[in-house]
Amino acid sequence: MKRICIVAIACLMLFPEAALSQTRRRTTTRRSAPTGQRAADSVSAGAARVAEQIKTLSRFLYLLGGISKDIAAVDEAARRNQASPAAVQQADKSKAVVRTSLKNVREGLDQLEIDFRVTPALQPYYIKLAGVAAGAAAAEDKAAANQLDQSGRSLLEVVNRLTDVLLEMQKR
Repeated sequence: MKRICIVAIACLMLFPEAALSQTRRRTTTRRSAPTGQRAADSVSAGAARVAEQIKTLSRFLYLLGGISKDIAAVDEAARRNQASPAAVQQADKSKAVVRTSLKNVREGLDQLEIDFRVTPALQPYYIKLAGVAAGAAAAEDKAAANQLDQSGRSLLEVVNRLTDVLLEMQKR
């Protein structure tokens, strides 16, 4: 009987510890970058994307300048009935390529704006970035109306705005 009492007391004494140890959850700790480091990485990645957009737009504007002069010359010759059908056809192809390229630029800028709006670390810069896609859309509309020079000017405003955002990002 004494043995049963001792075993029962021992079981009762161990029971609360066993019950607690069974309900305790085991979690693994993840070693992740501190919040400040993740924010800095997001800002750095955002700045790199803005810089890439500036490079892309600069190359596009450089090429657009030459193409728009050629297209304008062919259009002027076509008005005077002095342009060959092949030249007019090539100018039309160039216009289509410019329109497609502007559509791609606008879509890229739309995505950039969305990313800045939804990423918490980039939201402070979104205010300055907002509207660049609208500027690209305006350039797209002007190109559709064969106003390639004005389209390029609209894109220059977009580049200026992106540069301002990039400078702001480097300050912080």
